[in-house]
Amino acid sequence: MVEKLRSRYEELKAQVNFHNYRYHVLDTPLISDLEFDRFLNELKQIEADHPDWIASDSPTQRAGAKPSERFEKVRHPAPILSLGNAFGAQDARAWYERIRKLDDRVERAKFTVEPKIDGLSVVLHYRDGAFVQGATRGDGEVGEDITSNLRTVKAIPLRIPLTPAPLPAPFGSASRGEGKGVRAPSYLVVRGEAFIPIKEFEALNRRLEEAGEKTYLNPRNTAAGSLRQLDSTLTASRPITLLVYQIVHSEGGSVPTSQWEILEYLKALGFPVTDVARRFDQLEAAIDYTETWNMGREKLPYEADGMVIKIDDLHLAEELGFVGKDPRGAIAFKFPAREVTTALNDIGVAVGRTGVLTPYAVLEPVEIGGVIVERATLHNFDYIAEKDIRVGDRVLVKRAGEVIPYVIGPVTDARTGKEKKYKPPAACPDCGQPVEHFEGEVAWYCVNAACPAQLVRNVEHFVSRGAMDIVGLGYKIVEQLIGQGLVQDVADLFTLKKEQLLELEGFADKKAENLLNAIEQAKGQSLNRLIAALGIHGVGEVMAGDLSRAFGDLSSLSKASAEQLQQIEGVGPNIAASIVDWFAQPANQKVLKKLRTAGVWPAAKRDGKKKEGALSGLTFVVTGTLPNLSRDGAKEFIEAHGGKVTDSVSKKTSYLVLGENPGSKLDKARALGVKVIEEAGLKKLAGG
Repeated sequence: MVEKLRSRYEELKAQVNFHNYRYHVLDTPLISDLEFDRFLNELKQIEADHPDWIASDSPTQRAGAKPSERFEKVRHPAPILSLGNAFGAQDARAWYERIRKLDDRVERAKFTVEPKIDGLSVVLHYRDGAFVQGATRGDGEVGEDITSNLRTVKAIPLRIPLTPAPLPAPFGSASRGEGKGVRAPSYLVVRGEAFIPIKEFEALNRRLEEAGEKTYLNPRNTAAGSLRQLDSTLTASRPITLLVYQIVHSEGGSVPTSQWEILEYLKALGFPVTDVARRFDQLEAAIDYTETWNMGREKLPYEADGMVIKIDDLHLAEELGFVGKDPRGAIAFKFPAREVTTALNDIGVAVGRTGVLTPYAVLEPVEIGGVIVERATLHNFDYIAEKDIRVGDRVLVKRAGEVIPYVIGPVTDARTGKEKKYKPPAACPDCGQPVEHFEGEVAWYCVNAACPAQLVRNVEHFVSRGAMDIVGLGYKIVEQLIGQGLVQDVADLFTLKKEQLLELEGFADKKAENLLNAIEQAKGQSLNRLIAALGIHGVGEVMAGDLSRAFGDLSSLSKASAEQLQQIEGVGPNIAASIVDWFAQPANQKVLKKLRTAGVWPAAKRDGKKKEGALSGLTFVVTGTLPNLSRDGAKEFIEAHGGKVTDSVSKKTSYLVLGENPGSKLDKARALGVKVIEEAGLKKLAGG
């Protein structure tokens, strides 16, 4: 048993040292912080039970990893240490009890709470007020000289005041007092965390993606990799900033002796410091504040994996000493992990109610933020290709708040060569019919109107107010009809019998008769409503009207070629192909035949002479909810005055009619310089 435990101990030492090297030296971690912490905590527990096993090569006896051979070495004037971890309030209280037993002054201590930023720890040296050297943390005693790269970080002051500078206004509880001046010691060494803000990171990835270059997995590795490379021009091109929080060493002057006052002092010298730090008189208040950021960390502009609770009295903190190389005077209160790595066992495909195929990851089960995650979204097939995500990869998975977990990307360095590249399916996984993908669009579609995965949504759309307008046929009844096998496609609605409805829960004579009457009335709906009801991809109410006027009936429309369809304004190659493909599907042809047999086969007059009016020659797009006109009402109003309505904004659009809660059409109109008017402006144009 002891031999087995000793073997596990040696294995853990090797694992932690290896992952320290990947994280601190190569900036390409293979596992998440959560997984690393589990290895490290298991190692610490074994050492606590067997202190005689602890040797100098144990990772618990060092702060990071050996510095890279690529850089000149910098010996720190004092150890640059890491912190012990608390995983929840109970761990934080246990930390407090341990240090309280060592020194009863802890009972009267104040606590300063600061964010634990997920970045690269850097050490900055100032002599006579000038920035002269910058280094990484390295192994805590020796770091790497990255001075030239750090000079490109605009947040780092290249000079700090040697003559007294005014203190800033206090940003929390009591300060050292306004009106006093501060000056830097002749030699000052400070510590901070370099990082890339989340929004800047997302913008950087968008620029790289547009340029066809490889994107990054997360802000921490990007910042670390940008600072720890030999070309400072590349560092300068990255949106790196930092926050400073510690004085490591000083000579030739006095500095504050409380952590809270250190933050104010650093700010007065011109260093960027956090604005969310707070000081508390009791530990419980500090814990409460920390836990509010666990719930609200999305409000922080940077990635943070916890908050740090520090004894405010720095003399007391120093006298408390160390456990291994972790100072007792502070604890890192870790948030539940939002990012972990795990194995991607397979890629599945879900068919949405509108026919869109969405890939998802089948994962080796892993805990993220207290939840066991077995599936995660992969967004779309383009995302899989762009990120080069392969079945069998080790992938980085993120879950933030209540957001559905998603795969950030693969850990390519963990590949063994057995991973398999993924190809989108050629057939729908639910109905087996061919899928469709249009050039320039992200989505892939199943265009089978009778696809089981889409049927409820298709029927719901078919009976909706903007389509066939069958009153009384809501979502729950649609589910009942499909669940009982009474409706297998939209055409089956028109062959329903009263005795079939009476067998359904909630139906009596009157309700059944009312529904059948509404279905019978729907047989008289116009051709444009029927076309819109079919749910052809890209064909909305406006385009359905254009197709109705152009072809007159479904028989003619079903035989139209892509070239003929593109003669209609607003119908491009993708929509034309979508219409042709829809009518070519055998299952859809079966639906049309059943509709015709049921007497649902309206005809419309072909385009004749267009009505002239005040809006003649003008093309409109309507977005949002208008105060008085419905969408159909606005269309009828515009057409009654000679204008034309289309579904999408283009350079040919004369006006965008704007209502409340507009969609992306407003952004596109602004980008194209299309004039925007409201309902009142529309009526004024029409002479009303």
